[in-house]
Amino acid sequence: MIALILGILFIAFTVFSVLPSMPLAWGAEVIHFLKGSLPVFSAFIGVIAILIGFADIKDKSEAKKEEQEAQRQG
Repeated sequence: MIALILGILFIAFTVFSVLPSMPLAWGAEVIHFLKGSLPVFSAFIGVIAILIGFADIKDKSEAKKEEQEAQRQG
């Protein structure tokens, strides 16, 4: 319940701080941050995707070895 309330409060603060009609009006700064962080975020996602791909290849090769071993025994 506390997490839900905190989530609503954080989203409300985000909307309050970004809207141009509100006193903070951080909309332009948020856009600059998003533009600057996008290449770093995409590189991070790319590294994660590569690691997942390697793990998938490893799992498939292990499954194939287990299948071949099961065929030899059965």
